[in-house]
Amino acid sequence: MPLLVSNRPIDLPSSTGDFIERYSQLKETAKSLQSKPVRKIDRKGLLYIHQREFAATTPQDGYSMGDLLQIQSSVSILGTEDATTCHMVVLRHSGSGATSLGHCDGADTEVTVSLMLNAVKSLSVGCDSGRYEVHLVGGFIDERSLSHRLTLELLEAFNCQPENIHLETYCLTELNDVVKQNIHWPVIYGIAVNVKTGDIFRATFPDRGPDEIIRAARTFLEGSIMSVYNAKEEQLQIEPYQWKQFTAAPFWLQQTDQVILQNFSTSPLVEPSHFVKHERSIFQFLSHYPEEPLFPKGRSRIYKKTADGLWERIDCAA
Repeated sequence: MPLLVSNRPIDLPSSTGDFIERYSQLKETAKSLQSKPVRKIDRKGLLYIHQREFAATTPQDGYSMGDLLQIQSSVSILGTEDATTCHMVVLRHSGSGATSLGHCDGADTEVTVSLMLNAVKSLSVGCDSGRYEVHLVGGFIDERSLSHRLTLELLEAFNCQPENIHLETYCLTELNDVVKQNIHWPVIYGIAVNVKTGDIFRATFPDRGPDEIIRAARTFLEGSIMSVYNAKEEQLQIEPYQWKQFTAAPFWLQQTDQVILQNFSTSPLVEPSHFVKHERSIFQFLSHYPEEPLFPKGRSRIYKKTADGLWERIDCAA
């Protein structure tokens, strides 16, 4: 089934510029998103998505039915940040409210889109009304045209899905680009979606846990796309991966910030200020074996929200 704009199937473009010319009405939604202020998101109620991750949940997250309706603190906001050439994807079913957020970097794009759609579909079973809507944000006019390539991959991937999907927001590449001092920069680096309302806005995240470096190291080691949330159990789950010592870590830890930027960033001129510090943390983590096994007996690292909205590791031993 096709990807639709204004209820009409799209024609797959040969270039991102061609797509914008054909569907110029998308410029207004991009401007509208860019005009919103950047909100600093508190960790209460937040599920942060790292690169090469996605998560899906529903507006009922945190609600439980008993004799009376009880409300507990769980996930109400999905968010991600630090996208330069990466793209951020929000897929939502307007009837059920089931929502998925993914952070795509060009690895396994078609698989990522399919997994996100299947997750939203599974959470929308029994809902007879509504439609699938997608919001795409990220990229810019980068020197290597990585953003252009990923934009086209995403359009093609969504166009190949078995359901009609309505493209509601397209703020990608040229439409997410600004020139400052003769350098192209992304306008939007991070977004969040309110699962209860479907509202999407620009955002930044002081807290990116749990297990920020463990998850980032998995991506560094070229792990595949991973779903990090079990909506039915309301648990964040980090699946086991093969930890490998990065033997070159001591060498890179001695290098200058500029050298690290040039070698580990797809867009070294426009990375956020904390990029190098974050990379050094990964190098440090991968330079020594953990004192305790990351995944004892091959079990996932599982977290659940506490009453005050913070993630707490739970004992998953059988």
